[in-house]
Amino acid sequence: MDIGEVIARSGLPASTLRFYEDKRLIQPIGRNGLRRIYDTDVLDRLSLIALGQDAGFTLEEIAGMFTSDGAKIDRKQLAAQADKLDGTIKHLIAMRDGLRHASQCSAPSHLECDKFQRLLAIALKSRRRRKTRQQI
Repeated sequence: MDIGEVIARSGLPASTLRFYEDKRLIQPIGRNGLRRIYDTDVLDRLSLIALGQDAGFTLEEIAGMFTSDGAKIDRKQLAAQADKLDGTIKHLIAMRDGLRHASQCSAPSHLECDKFQRLLAIALKSRRRRKTRQQI
């Protein structure tokens, strides 16, 4: 399948396909003139890449899941990522609930609202955790 068909069927631009090639996520099997030709399994790979990104995996982690004969996905890695998503979900639910409360709170000011103060503390704690992870 040539690059034009992959673009049409995947909805991805050629620049993304070339970027994925540079990251060794996909590889063309040849060329027809100047046009890259891909095996039909490239669409499955692109779907796995999209799923991995949606789940929060880096492109490097996703690349590590591919082998020469297909995909080898570490179940422990999937479970660990699911645990991270659980933490993110809990955090987002707390933020949503705090924002909903703040939008309806009868306190004279948001800063006088106990729930809003907890929301501020959660946001600051989350920011510190992200900065710490980025420094590692």
